[in-house]
Amino acid sequence: MIDNDDPEPRKPESPDPGDCCGGGCVRCVFDVYEDAMERYLAALAAWQARHPDTQVSK
Repeated sequence: MIDNDDPEPRKPESPDPGDCCGGGCVRCVFDVYEDAMERYLAALAAWQARHPDTQVSK
């Protein structure tokens, strides 16, 4: 059973290839996405530790 007070973290949406301008930006949209994925995976691992009997949605 999923705890409504502790919902499963939501996976960030990946940027489309056209979202990058190709200008070599210091913070490219793909860098931002990678950072968001790292935070998501850490939050998901912590959430799974709190909910060991719950299947992760895809």
